[in-house]
Amino acid sequence: MGLLQGKNILVTGVLTDASIAFHIARLAQEEGASVLLSSYGRVLSLTTRISGRLPSTAPVIELDVTNQADLDSLETRIREHVPHLDGVVHSIGFAPEAALGGNFLNTSWDDVATAMHVSAYSLKSLSMACVPLFKESASIVGLDFDATVAWPKYDWMGVAKAALESTSRYLARDLGPKNIRVNLIAAGPIRTMAAKSIPGFDEFEKVWNERAPLQWDVNDPVPAAQGAVALLSDWFSKTTGEIIHVDGGVHAMGA
Repeated sequence: MGLLQGKNILVTGVLTDASIAFHIARLAQEEGASVLLSSYGRVLSLTTRISGRLPSTAPVIELDVTNQADLDSLETRIREHVPHLDGVVHSIGFAPEAALGGNFLNTSWDDVATAMHVSAYSLKSLSMACVPLFKESASIVGLDFDATVAWPKYDWMGVAKAALESTSRYLARDLGPKNIRVNLIAAGPIRTMAAKSIPGFDEFEKVWNERAPLQWDVNDPVPAAQGAVALLSDWFSKTTGEIIHVDGGVHAMGA
């Protein structure tokens, strides 16, 4: 019996086979889950192609988390593939170029609003769209990057991650009575497509090389994926509102 035997899991944000989300989907299948992916727009075909690299090709559902019509119809479209969901992975984040790279003091509200909507508010939007699909219990897991400090050039994405962390706690409070758990994995830096959009990503790598008590590999998304799969399982049945750090221990070290 796998950790997720018999469970149905929706995984968002699979763009390449280097992403944490891809390895969550892969490990979830290997642990017995039926997996669905979501994508949208120009990257929909990319996600569909990458789905073929999973142990079993997963259905891909079109979903723009900033589009209310997509969210309203999500339940119907998911039920075309599975009768219910047991877990959801929120692996969604975006900030316009002007919101990153050391431009913090000059970023416009429009760019900040985009970063907050896509990267933080979408956790609430996606969660509520999926609530009708849950049965007796469910697990929602989001992907995070430590927002307790200011990182070089991360700027408004760092603020959005802080909002994501707070959103997860309020969701944990309000969805807990429905036996829905909401937790985050705060991963160390991984060389994903999203990381390529962060100016000065090499600076993060330098920090982890110097400060991680456990050796950290920016090319290995598997440890973070394993953490997410564990949170999706029943082994964390009474854990909610938590941020699990899978970062080699950097969050616990002083400068």
